[in-house]
Amino acid sequence: MYPLPYEWYEKHKVRRYGFHGTSYIYTAKRAAVLLGKDPMETNLIIAHIGNGSSMCAVKNGQGYDTSMGMTPLAGLMMGTRSGDIDPAIVPYVMGLEGLSPKEMDSALNKKSGILGITGSSIDRRDVVKGVKEGDERSILAAEMECYRIKKFIGEYYAALGTVDAIVFTAGVGEMNPYYRLKAL
Repeated sequence: MYPLPYEWYEKHKVRRYGFHGTSYIYTAKRAAVLLGKDPMETNLIIAHIGNGSSMCAVKNGQGYDTSMGMTPLAGLMMGTRSGDIDPAIVPYVMGLEGLSPKEMDSALNKKSGILGITGSSIDRRDVVKGVKEGDERSILAAEMECYRIKKFIGEYYAALGTVDAIVFTAGVGEMNPYYRLKAL
């Protein structure tokens, strides 16, 4: 639930839904096997990092918290999505730029995140290449994304109390050691 008027939940079903559930179910079960633990006695932090990114805290084999909300826009910074931002930014920029709700939705979902910061790419291989070449916007994008992953890891660790493993999955999570190391 969100700390919003309860009637919005009742009338409009405004609540946290989360995403990447199939990935989390598989990953949680596979991690438990690799750890030699009963899945229902396993606490995990799973980072599904790709162009769509989210994280999940798994407590005793069950989803306990997720970074995404009612839509996939919430949570982590992603390839083209902003992730969590101050909600007051939306009406503020809409007023300054004369944006319609549809235009603002497009800006937050398709022109933000890694693309919004780098100005050129959503591919983390390009971002890491830019970091190695000293490109300031690539460095900023990588720092921002890894910092946000690290914040969720800390938040979920505190919520779970004990963690058996931190598991990275999806394209960037699996294939990009720079991001994994930077986020821990």
